[in-house]
Amino acid sequence: MPKLTIDGIEVEVEPGTSVLQACEQLGIEIPRFCYHDRLSVPANCRMCLVEMERSPKPIASCAMPAADGMVIRTDSEVVHKARRGVMEFLLINHPLDCPICDQGGECDLQDQAVAYGFDRGRFMENKRAVKEKYMGPLIKTFMTRCIHCTRCIRFADEIAGVPELGATGRGEHMEIGTYIEKALSSELSGNLIDVCPVGALTSKPFAFSARSWELKKTQSVDVMDAVGSNIRIDSRGGEVMRVLPRLNEDVNEEWISDKTRFAYDGLKRQRLDRPYVRRDGRLQPATWQEAFEAIAARVKGLKGTEIAALAGDLCDAESMLALKDLMTALGSSNLDCRQDGAKLDPTVRASYLFNTTIAGIEQADAILIIGANPRWEAPLVNARIHKRWLKGGLKVGVIGPQADLTYRTEYLGAGPETLAELASGRLAFAEVLRGAKNPMLIVGMGALTRADGAAVLAQARALAVDFGMVREDWNGFNVLHTAAARVGGLDLGFVPGEGGRDVSGILDGASRGEIKLVWLLGADEIDTSRLGDAFVVYQGHHGDRGAHRADVILPGAAYTEKNGIYVNTEGRVQQGRMAVFPPGDAREDWKIIRAASEHVGHKLPYDSLREVRARLVEVNPVFGTIDTVERAAWGEFGTAGKLDAAPFVSPVQNFYMTDPISRSSVTMARCVDEIVNRSKAAAE
Repeated sequence: MPKLTIDGIEVEVEPGTSVLQACEQLGIEIPRFCYHDRLSVPANCRMCLVEMERSPKPIASCAMPAADGMVIRTDSEVVHKARRGVMEFLLINHPLDCPICDQGGECDLQDQAVAYGFDRGRFMENKRAVKEKYMGPLIKTFMTRCIHCTRCIRFADEIAGVPELGATGRGEHMEIGTYIEKALSSELSGNLIDVCPVGALTSKPFAFSARSWELKKTQSVDVMDAVGSNIRIDSRGGEVMRVLPRLNEDVNEEWISDKTRFAYDGLKRQRLDRPYVRRDGRLQPATWQEAFEAIAARVKGLKGTEIAALAGDLCDAESMLALKDLMTALGSSNLDCRQDGAKLDPTVRASYLFNTTIAGIEQADAILIIGANPRWEAPLVNARIHKRWLKGGLKVGVIGPQADLTYRTEYLGAGPETLAELASGRLAFAEVLRGAKNPMLIVGMGALTRADGAAVLAQARALAVDFGMVREDWNGFNVLHTAAARVGGLDLGFVPGEGGRDVSGILDGASRGEIKLVWLLGADEIDTSRLGDAFVVYQGHHGDRGAHRADVILPGAAYTEKNGIYVNTEGRVQQGRMAVFPPGDAREDWKIIRAASEHVGHKLPYDSLREVRARLVEVNPVFGTIDTVERAAWGEFGTAGKLDAAPFVSPVQNFYMTDPISRSSVTMARCVDEIVNRSKAAAE
């Protein structure tokens, strides 16, 4: 391994390490604009210049590989003069926009101009101006501020996999844009705001609304999909102002999807902020006491078999546990957290986890995708597959919906008959899987929410075993969830007990009058017309589908307004934290259920969040292992049976609107109009 000397300190580094990276290993800060550790190295800003012994001029440290015997100086007068010169050149055309720029306070150019720049400018020529570019409803451009670092171009190409940005012209006439003005079609386009080191690309929804130092910053996790992206919620007063990514190498690296980043404006629209009780056919505002009394009056005299509960996709584990305990106390085993009807086996944890883990995708050399569109269902998982594909040596086969996944795939077929062909070896991709060192498959909800979902699950398990995907050191069987609450619900057993009904049985029973009371905990994705004459208690935070059918509405807290535990698709237990208080009379969901339990005569045995979480660990010890993934034991699951010939269809047909929050978002509505609808019109 090469040894070099930096500022008098000898350091040994891995082969291929750049001088800039070697400096950072010693804790020496090197300024940069174009360099980003997750992108290719263009070496075009020259801000990272350092002095190298026997070199006639300073070198770009980001592009210079560390070599044995190098002597580097980062604090000499030559280096200081070079950096001041580069900064002076960068500021020739940069406008004095800092007082009105949204990047102000968190701008790399500001920080480095203060730390490394010159104290005056010597250029008197007029500044260049560049016409603004249209990039859609999410990105606001000020291209006069652009310093041509090309980070945005490289991100779009290398991370998002959608090469829609590029540069035209040369020298002073160079401009960055989309060639043909149109909205960026990537689900990760909002990350361009983060990678831009100046204020050329900023958030259009957030524009001119707040300064970074005015905001309270809360570390939390995302619930818009099942990836569990680590996020930072910035708030002011009682309002969420923006959502930014938080670094977690094992989950989302430093990226988040556009829905995660921009759907926050849905948190303040169509909110439920007070209890309601249906009187004379109309929902009327009520007090908490009146709402609980209405529920207690209805529960009185009902058998346990006549009561049911369904949990939605955004629920925290604490609220599902409280509702499960209440239903058990009432004698009901009619529970389900799989409101889409997914045929998942809750008895074998490995049967419903992304066992390879998201970071483990980078070790795979062959991937089979069954009934999923990861680009829409889990953009960060798709980005990780794209990252692995760029390294080379990865082959991806797809059974199910055809879609542009941003990497090269081999389309094998549309439905279950292709699974049989693959199992019998009639498809060439079978040899790819057999010859792979670390093969893996991804089963999506498009394959498991069907009537034959249990049979598809059994077939997928058989494929994983036959092709050697499950070994002592590797588990290539993966289920890709779309709901943030699903794995947590399965882990704590929010599923039908002995003799209990699942979601289909509950809806059938309600339509026939056998189920007389249904408690919907944020369950908005069911067919509410099948609830018949049942008394419906809806507990949630938005006036969505479930609230329209409710007889009693209990206003709950959204994910930004409560402390809650969520388990992502790989089985990682993570904590979401309260950033703002719920609006009006809304309360945290487990507290509502705890209060309701007193009125129905079955008081739950916990009064604090600590006690609820102790009960969670009692139900399943996995809830005590925060931010770790424990390998689940392999076992038998799925039910062999006849497979339907119908093709697999992804459950996500509109990426921008999948839940009550995103459906209430004006920004997401604009994305649907400008990206989804226009692309459909262009295709037609």
